[in-house]
Amino acid sequence: MTVTVRQARPEELATAGEVVLEAYLADGFLTPDDPYADHLRDAPGRARDSVVLVAVEDDEVLGSVTWCPVGSSHREIGRDGEGEFRALGVLPGAQGRGIGERLVRACVDLARQEGYHAVVLSSGDWMRAAHRVYERLGFERIPERDWTPVPGVNLLAYRLALS
Repeated sequence: MTVTVRQARPEELATAGEVVLEAYLADGFLTPDDPYADHLRDAPGRARDSVVLVAVEDDEVLGSVTWCPVGSSHREIGRDGEGEFRALGVLPGAQGRGIGERLVRACVDLARQEGYHAVVLSSGDWMRAAHRVYERLGFERIPERDWTPVPGVNLLAYRLALS
């Protein structure tokens, strides 16, 4: 079976949000009553001014990520000339198959197509498996852009320069 990464169809947006939320819950990154759970679930809201991508196999959404170009209200640390992505998650049963990496690569491809010179992201300091993927793909830490949106949540910044 082949996994395809593409822009989410309108009827897939709610599922895309649930997939990301399920990934965060399964990994213990948050609890169901955490206020951030509603944000992760809201892929339809993110799709208003961002691009929600999905990894699909046999019409099942296995993973999702949100691409935030310049002008998106969902950008956090991106500067002019930098694309940004966030809300990356893969269903627990589909993890370990390279789906997260394929979603990241799709964002990098979009950045190149749209003429950006870099891609940036923020990642929780506890998301070590994700950090290994980003570093393997050439992303480098940019600690000067690390930030704490709420007490106890420390986000690490990463950047991939594009040639």
